[in-house]
Amino acid sequence: GPPLIGALLRTPWEAVQRHMLDLLHERGFDDLDAAHLNVFQYPGPEGARPSELAARLRISKQALNYLLGELERLEYVERRPDPSDRRSKRVAVTPRGASAIGVIREAVAEMETAWARQLGPDRFDQLRGLLLELNQPA
Repeated sequence: GPPLIGALLRTPWEAVQRHMLDLLHERGFDDLDAAHLNVFQYPGPEGARPSELAARLRISKQALNYLLGELERLEYVERRPDPSDRRSKRVAVTPRGASAIGVIREAVAEMETAWARQLGPDRFDQLRGLLLELNQPA
C-alpha cells in the first residue's frame, strides 16, 4: 500500500539532514556527522543539563555523553559547571558551534525556499501551518 505518514515525514527530514551535512562540509565543518546534528536540534543544547538534553532527544545518557564528548573534542560545545548546582553541568555552545548552527539554519532556510518554489508559497504556508498545529501540545 501507500506509505504511512511516518515515512512521508521521514523522507523530507532526511533531505533536510543531507543538505545540512553537505553545506556544513562545504563550509569546513567536515568533522560533523548526522549523529552530531541531533544535539543541535531546535531549540539547541545551550544551557541544558546533559540529562535534560538526553531526555529531550530520547537517547540514553551514555549515548549523549559520548556525543557531547566528541563535540567537546571538536570544539563545538563545552560542559560547564551549573552556576545554581556546582555538582551538575550545563552545555554551552562555543563560537565554533555557533558558527555551525548558523550554517545549519542557512541550509534549512534553503530547503524551505526550494519547497516553497516547488509547492507554491500558499501551499508551503499551509504545510508549515499544519506542521505547527501538529507540534502543539495536545
